[in-house]
This record gives sequence, structure tokens and C-alpha cells, in this order.
Amino acid sequence: MGPNTLALLLAVLAWVLVAGNYMRERHPVSFWYLTGYPVAVVRVMGSWRKVALINDLTVSRRPARGLVGDLVVKGQALRPVTPRISFPRATRTGLSVEVRLHPGQTPAPFIAAADALAHAWRMHAVRVSSPERGIVRLVATASDPLERPGVASAPAALLSALLGVLESGGAWVMNLRTEPHWLITGATRSGKSTLLARLITQLAPQPVVLVGIDCKGGMELGLFGSRLTALATCRREAAAVLGALVVEMQDRMHICREAGARSIWELPEKQQPPPVVVIIDELAELYLSNGTRGDRAEAEQCSTYLLRLAQLGGALGLHLVVAGQRVGSELGSGVTALRAQLGGRICHRVNDPGTAEMTLGDLNKDSVAVAQSISAEEKGVAVCTGTDGGWDRARSHFTRPEEAKEAAVKYADLAPELPGLARALESLDTEAGA
Repeated sequence: MGPNTLALLLAVLAWVLVAGNYMRERHPVSFWYLTGYPVAVVRVMGSWRKVALINDLTVSRRPARGLVGDLVVKGQALRPVTPRISFPRATRTGLSVEVRLHPGQTPAPFIAAADALAHAWRMHAVRVSSPERGIVRLVATASDPLERPGVASAPAALLSALLGVLESGGAWVMNLRTEPHWLITGATRSGKSTLLARLITQLAPQPVVLVGIDCKGGMELGLFGSRLTALATCRREAAAVLGALVVEMQDRMHICREAGARSIWELPEKQQPPPVVVIIDELAELYLSNGTRGDRAEAEQCSTYLLRLAQLGGALGLHLVVAGQRVGSELGSGVTALRAQLGGRICHRVNDPGTAEMTLGDLNKDSVAVAQSISAEEKGVAVCTGTDGGWDRARSHFTRPEEAKEAAVKYADLAPELPGLARALESLDTEAGA
């Protein structure tokens, strides 16, 4: 090989490396389809039998047996049989494989072997599901799509908020029309406040009544007060605001009954009252009491109002987004009933297994372990319920408080008025002045 040929080959190799890095950074999906996927297919198909044997994903044929007098003679050794897999199908972030189970096999060993499969195939993670009896689906992601979430695209719609990106690479959207009430849990500095700031930023330009309940003196939600129609900063104010919303709900029920409609969305557009989104930061502050009769009665009143709004408010355009570090029965008898009405669930990093269990366990057991595995470095990462009844791992777009505050100020004039809310807060001020 002459020096000119060698120089040409080195130049071509350098160009390929430069072009590959450019494609990886600027067009990761195209790079995956052109280079990563073909290599991954060879790796999956070539290693499947060995991986299945090592991780006990096989079954054994029954050996031939013979009877000689009183002795049972085995004719041959056990022969492991590997379950068949489909040809790997490419996805935007990895690939998926379907495994046809042998009689007697269950998905449990495949779930336990997920980390081993990811290591053998040199993938970021492997997620195991069973779409139907006798079938296991292995979905592998080549890299962590939540490492740099950016902002995905999603169609704009009323009461719909683009929060971030799903592990599948799709948009993470909270749609209050589809799921009217949401529960958000997580430890301190896990991403709850950032998620609420993102939610307010997304809802601010919409013709939606935003009501904040922040019994920590308004330290969190007070930043967005210019866009909020009402802000309660203590439990006494919260009880007045929630009571006014219950009255508003009853008025809307009367309007729908008179019009023969089952929800406000069936009313003529001009007659539809504006939707209301109640954002509660740290639910525990509404339920914990100092033991006195008045304090206990106030907490029970808030609990009753919240439960009524959760049970009946969805069809009447009254929506709850409840956040807290823990939302368990130790807070009070009404918390468990309220949690059952909050169909949308988001669980960030937690400090104890019980929090993940109380958030996700009653909807999907598999997601609990995933939520517990979120590390302290993965701020904003959460496990959320999906529209198909399953769950997804997701990460919210980082929204600075200043950014959310600017959006609140910018759209302050869009805040619809609810006379009942204004009267409730005015009556409190009058009582305080007296």
C-alpha cells in the first residue's frame, strides 16, 4: 500500500468519524437507524441463546425414561430450550423484541433479567411488559433520552400542558380533559416545584382560572400570584376558597341540568364557564392540625371540600393538581379517599418505599420499583401514568422560577374572574379587619 493510498484511507476514516459525531449530535434518530440499529440487531440475535441460558429464561425437555425391574433409567440429559424471539423492530430510541413463552413460563424471570439483557446487548435499559398471555415484549433504549430532555413538540389544546419528554422520546403531556385530577409526589429537591412552575407556564396563556393553595405562606405559588385568580396562603383561606369552589360546582351542575347536558363541554360554547385548575402545593399542610377542636374542624372541612371537588368536578371543569412529599393515611381519614379520585399520578425521587407505593401501587405494581430507583442526580425525572393505563419514565423541562414568573406577569390580564372566589376572600379580609 503506497503512501498516497494510506493517506486517502486515513482521510476517509477521519471524515467518517467527523460525520458520525455530527450525525450523533445533530440527528441522533437518523444516526441510530443507520448505524446503531443494524449493530444492535446482530448483537441481540447472536447473543439471545446464551443470555437466555445464563438468566434461566429457558425450559427443559423432559428426558426419556425407561423401567428396568425396579430401577428407573433416564435416557438422556436435560436439554434447555430457548423461547423464540421475533426479529428486532427499530424504534426512535432503540428496538423492541417479542418473546413467545413456552407453556408454564411467566414474565417474572424476564423482569428480573432486564438489567442483564441491557448489559449483554450494550443498551441503556430494557423494559419488560406482557401485552398478552404467552407474549413478553422487551423494549430496549440505546441511550438515556432523559439525560438532555429539551422540549418536545405537542399539539396545543385547552387544559393541555407540555411538561417534558418521555423515555420513549415522545412528548410528556398532562391533559386535564383526559385525566381531570393529578397527584404529584416526591422528596425535597426532586423536581416537584419545577414541575408546578412548568405547568403554570403552560396554562398561563390559556383562558383558564388558576387557583393556588400554598399553606407555607405562599412561598412557592406566590411567585405566580399575578396570574392566579385566587391564592390561599393558610388553611383558613384555603377552606374559604375551596368552599367557594364547591358552590361554583353546584351552580354549574344546575346550569348543566337545565340545559340537559352531562358536562360543561356539552353546553354551547358561549355558555361554557371557564375551566378551573386548583394547584395545591404540599397537601399535608391542609390536613395536619395542632389537636384543638377548631383546628381539627378546619382540616376536616378542607378534606370534605377537596373530596367533593375530586368526585364531581371533572365533568364540570374543576380540576385538582395536588402535590406533596407524602400523601398517606397518616395525614387523616380523608386522604386515602381523595387519593383514589386522583387518577393521574406522577412520582419523583422518594425517601421511602411507602411513598412510591402509595402513589403508584394501586394503579401499577411494576412502576413502584422503577420510581424507587430514581437517583438524587436525576432531578426532574419521574414515573407517570400513561394514557393507555400503563406507565412511563419521564423528565420535565427545566423551568426557572423567573421564567414562570415572567409568564404569569405577561398573561396576568387573561386571568378569568370568579365572583364567588372574590367574595370569599373579601369576607375573610372583613372578618380580619373587624
